[in-house]
Amino acid sequence: MVVQRLFTLALLLACAALAVMAWPYQAAFSYEPVGPRAYPLLMLGLMAAALAYMSIRPSAIPHSDEEPPLDRATLGKIGACVVLLLVFAGTFESLGFIPASLLAGIPMARLYGGRWLPGAVVISLLSVGLYLLFDKAMDVPLPLGLLAFLEN
Repeated sequence: MVVQRLFTLALLLACAALAVMAWPYQAAFSYEPVGPRAYPLLMLGLMAAALAYMSIRPSAIPHSDEEPPLDRATLGKIGACVVLLLVFAGTFESLGFIPASLLAGIPMARLYGGRWLPGAVVISLLSVGLYLLFDKAMDVPLPLGLLAFLEN
């Protein structure tokens, strides 16, 4: 239990240090309605609140037999997930949000047991829906990349 508390306190200090580094950030231009500083500070605030609760909770987090073991198969899935996220980050601007989401999302669905057709349909709908939500509803521009010809 002491190790869990020390770990959460160390992460809490890291959140505080990152918040101090993010606080003075000002972009030369504003490309989002709330600015580029709000998202990291919001995430760090939520992480800090959860870590503060975890560090003062009265009992330790028990290990359950239902948790998957860290065997070769699980570590392989984690590694493949990291690779797919790197592919998404690397192709986000060049291919655009929707194609990059499809390129990373469909294999991710297969990686965690989804079937090809339902996975492709759900990821396609999710990619287009998230693009419309961010670009049209929240006025946060996302790159279209290969689909730039669809822009008015």
